[in-house]
Amino acid sequence: MSVHESADAATKVAAVLAEAARTGVPCPPVRALLRDQDVEAAYAVQRLYVDRAVAEGRRLVGRKIGLTSPAVQRQLGVDQPDFGALFADMAVPEGQPIAPGRLLQPKVEAEVALVLGTDLPHRDPTVADLLRATAFALPALEIVDSRIADWDITIVDTVADNASCGLYVLGGTPVPLDRVDLRAVAMTLTKNGETVSRGTGADCLGSPLTAALWLASTLAGMGDPLRAGDIVLTGALGPMAVAAEGDAFTARIEGLGTVSTVFAPVAAEGPDS
Repeated sequence: MSVHESADAATKVAAVLAEAARTGVPCPPVRALLRDQDVEAAYAVQRLYVDRAVAEGRRLVGRKIGLTSPAVQRQLGVDQPDFGALFADMAVPEGQPIAPGRLLQPKVEAEVALVLGTDLPHRDPTVADLLRATAFALPALEIVDSRIADWDITIVDTVADNASCGLYVLGGTPVPLDRVDLRAVAMTLTKNGETVSRGTGADCLGSPLTAALWLASTLAGMGDPLRAGDIVLTGALGPMAVAAEGDAFTARIEGLGTVSTVFAPVAAEGPDS
């Protein structure tokens, strides 16, 4: 495929995904439209999405890391994580219900969020660089979503679809990194009071810090490094859970506290509706 054909394919895929998001109707897998090209072609689609969103006035506030579980990497046939863009309008404050229909096929996972205090511009960041640059950590819920029907995805599909980003919820009590060992933290995620996921920091690429270092290095190498103030969702600490209207989720991450969200129920139709 020529450079011109690749650009045309990326534009077409971006339009297909945008239409799925606009209409609320998931689309078929987009990998065929990219002719099963490599992940770089999918990131070209993602860049079109990000550029369009910024041009529309949306505020880019950070990145999410996906595919941090070795089991999921094996399932998709890859050996590294992926990333997507976080915008301010994706953030859901605790206590604010998620409206019905806002997402297509939501699933919830518990993560450690890092908020940077300084830039991370180096292509070879060290753990010391990351620790100095991080202002604090927070417990987080990422509500992943796919514009691809039935979550029928490969690495190409999910990267093109902004790493299956949906929404995210941040806890409200910042914790400096010298007060918590992120590799050792234990996580429990409950859905309507029942435990649906467990894990530890070590389940996220060995440590959330390892995942964040990968992201910092990757973005610096692309000329778009992490900056002061950026939010980094470092990746799931355990399996994700399917969400539906009316479901309530709470994650407890040892040393970081809790974070909760609820999906608003569909309003009951009255006799005159």
